Amino acid sequence: MHKLEDINSLKSMANTIRQDIIRMLVESKSGHPAGSLGLADIFTSLYFNILKHDPKKPHWEDRDRLVLSNGHVCPVLYASLANAGYFPKEQLMTLRKLGSPLQGHPHKGSLPGIENSSGPLGQGISMAVGMALVGKREGRKWRVYAITGDGEHNEGQVWEALLLAYKYKLDNLVVVVDRNSIQIDGTTEDVLPLEPFSDKYRAFGWNVIEVDGNDMRLVVDAFNSIPANEKPTAIIADTVPGKGVSFMEGQYGWHGKAPNKDESEKAIAELLVARKAMEESP
Repeated sequence: MHKLEDINSLKSMANTIRQDIIRMLVESKSGHPAGSLGLADIFTSLYFNILKHDPKKPHWEDRDRLVLSNGHVCPVLYASLANAGYFPKEQLMTLRKLGSPLQGHPHKGSLPGIENSSGPLGQGISMAVGMALVGKREGRKWRVYAITGDGEHNEGQVWEALLLAYKYKLDNLVVVVDRNSIQIDGTTEDVLPLEPFSDKYRAFGWNVIEVDGNDMRLVVDAFNSIPANEKPTAIIADTVPGKGVSFMEGQYGWHGKAPNKDESEKAIAELLVARKAMEESP
């Protein structure tokens, strides 16, 4: 796959992925826009700059593995895979339709590039720890990247997995936390407070990198600054839910509500304006 080295090219791809997300969701009439839009910069940086992978050889043994724990944000995963060349983009419009491989939560084996099945929250880090442990014991050079939501950290299983990763010095494991501070019932700090969040990861023995998850240059720099010190790394990415669509940004009500036709047209129009501004900027 051609790697996008230029930050502006990565920003443009993130914009494309956001448009795809909106089109998928309005077509399916269901799904999760807020987290999907907020994570577009993270997924773009991974699939088009950071990950070692080959869309033509999805089972290549030396590939990096990406585990999606918060599976409801699968629209951003599907759009990233399609734009990277894993399957035709036309398939995106079948999201959540009967018989479609683009299910409401990813299913391993349904599409090339899907590394794990997800749905029940709080389990992705455990799966990623297992993969990283195998890689470490077999002396493999690939990394495991686990994408997880902040609300998932209400689950005790998450913290058990973090302890195990530290015990076995899994420096081939990177957990990316989508710190958008919302979940289906409200803000994370109202539902079950997580702060001081980064300090908790540090107390469990992890490297912690905090970053603005919607600043492409900072995101790429964060992935490229992971230390090699026999510790797993957590990237706490501060993102805006619904990023790029003004009426969705920061609103937990858009956690799991698809836009209607008028809303989708307004959203696409905003994203097109943003793209034009990018193209005109030096």
